[in-house]
Amino acid sequence: MTKLTGWRRFRRWVKRILLGLLALLVLLVAVGAIYEALGRKNAAANYPPPGKLVDVGGRKMHIDCRGTGSPTVVFESGLGTGGTIDWTLVHDKIAGFTRACAYDRAGIMWSDAKDTPQRASAVADDLHALLKGAGITDPLVLVGHSIGGPYTRTYVGKYGEQVAGLVMVDASHPDQVARLGKAVKVDAHPGQAGWIMHTATALSWTGIVRFAMANAGQGKLPKDAAAAMAAYASTSVHGATSELDGFDATMDDARAVKSFGSRPVIVLTAMAPFKPAELKGLSLKASDGARFKQEWKALNAEQAALSTRGRQQIVGDAGHYIQIDRPDVVIAAVHAVVDKVRADAVTGAGKK
Repeated sequence: MTKLTGWRRFRRWVKRILLGLLALLVLLVAVGAIYEALGRKNAAANYPPPGKLVDVGGRKMHIDCRGTGSPTVVFESGLGTGGTIDWTLVHDKIAGFTRACAYDRAGIMWSDAKDTPQRASAVADDLHALLKGAGITDPLVLVGHSIGGPYTRTYVGKYGEQVAGLVMVDASHPDQVARLGKAVKVDAHPGQAGWIMHTATALSWTGIVRFAMANAGQGKLPKDAAAAMAAYASTSVHGATSELDGFDATMDDARAVKSFGSRPVIVLTAMAPFKPAELKGLSLKASDGARFKQEWKALNAEQAALSTRGRQQIVGDAGHYIQIDRPDVVIAAVHAVVDKVRADAVTGAGKK
């Protein structure tokens, strides 16, 4: 056999191997797409919306209201795919003493997506339209977690006549990126994970997001709640990515609101030390992590000071998701603000 013949045979084998790998890749993608299509169909059948879908102008948003009484508590979740699910451990308990409503922002869980950019002012407009469509007209206590803090802060600026009180659950601060970066020399902008979110969004039709979420574990959430969140993750990632893209605009919107007046406000601040894995993920030493937490505490204190009746409460044994680590603390804080709002209704105090 000549060298030329051997080379031709080698090339044929390489070509066959590459074609085989390509065929395998096409097969895996096809199987993944079928897995995703069946997953979406099963999600709709097995996990229907627990609340109701309200038309907000050509699209529908999901709101789940439980309990009775005034004021109405409205939960504003953080950046992510959980939406209403994030409040699973506190929703029913709070509904035991007043009406409590969790909702899903555009493109999250059971709410339709939208084509327009997402930022705090747009979120406020959506929520206003949703509450109007749902017939909710009584005073509100807004409970915002993480980026839900800037969303509720912006809502006060646009529709403050409705807002009687607030609870901020380890809420984001408009200046946190610059302030935290200066304190510990870290890039605290969530946009650094943007490529991951955009990749997940682009590949969501292949089933990879569904597969990853199905095997991610449920943490402290009840099994059914975690399963529902995983079932809708491949569609919810689109909404979450849109919010991430609007992060800077959201902070600009929130920064423009300088005061909460005399509304009762409780700011819950998570101060549990970073775990080793968290420090590694942030590329921080333990001493850096401690400085980070102290700056976070100061940022939260500033948000409490936006109201003449604002106070900060340190939660030393909880991470960022206080409503999951210490749901009792969130329930108690909401109860305290609701009680003050009811007292204000009698005396005429509050808001301004």
